[in-house]
Amino acid sequence: MAVATGPMSRSFSLLSPAKLNLFLHITGRRPDGYHELQTLFQLLDWGDILTFAPNESGEVTLAGDDIGIPNHDNLILRAASTLRRDTLGATISLQKRIPAGAGLGGGSSNAATTLLALNHLWRLNLTNEHLREIGAGLGADVPVFVGARTAWAEGIGEILSPVTLPRHWYLILVPECHVSTGQIFSHRQLTRNSKPITLAAFFEGDSRNDCQNLVSEVYPEVGKALKLLDKFGLARLTGTGACAFVSFVSEPEARAAQASLPKNCRSIVAGGVNESRAMEHLV
Repeated sequence: MAVATGPMSRSFSLLSPAKLNLFLHITGRRPDGYHELQTLFQLLDWGDILTFAPNESGEVTLAGDDIGIPNHDNLILRAASTLRRDTLGATISLQKRIPAGAGLGGGSSNAATTLLALNHLWRLNLTNEHLREIGAGLGADVPVFVGARTAWAEGIGEILSPVTLPRHWYLILVPECHVSTGQIFSHRQLTRNSKPITLAAFFEGDSRNDCQNLVSEVYPEVGKALKLLDKFGLARLTGTGACAFVSFVSEPEARAAQASLPKNCRSIVAGGVNESRAMEHLV
């Protein structure tokens, strides 16, 4: 990948990684409506590709794959607008691979990658902590992508502690449905009183996704995906879905399981990483 070497240098491309929630416990609900939670964000070595080219127009434009979101709601352009300076502009191109409404963090990752890239491209010299604060205003999952590390999360997802995990590969199924996070988090049947656990308890297997049963009931396609994956191991929902996943210790095992799925299944095989590859190109 090409990397910018000056304030207005040549274009460069970055991976905007997907994530999995290896578990998700809802531990409470705040007066403002936000949910307290615990989760473990696992970054993946797969995702969207964002390309950034500088210009001096003072404008930021977005090209590439159409994701069907108006500009005023697009997290890439919203992230860029928080950093834009008078004469500094950029053309951003998106190659979209992360499906929307899948629980893989596509929009949040795009926003975070934009913050990191434009901070680098425009030589703004904002700290990672400052960028995470900006990211939190764009969405609860944005800070973990700005930090670019697999992390244990608490609070509403903003209290992050980097975690180093053993290398695993994941087979991810993408059901033909789009799960509404708002619908699930506002649902009266959602469990909201899970007791907090420790990282050690997670490694001992004391975890689940509190949204999984509810999402499977409301969206039968998700339940079918989980059942398909259960024959390979413990299948889990990521976030509020729609994607389900199961882990393997090697890529060949994950690829073999993928090959055995029905031909009409949309699936992804990706490796877990402890640090996003994007950071390698922003030094």
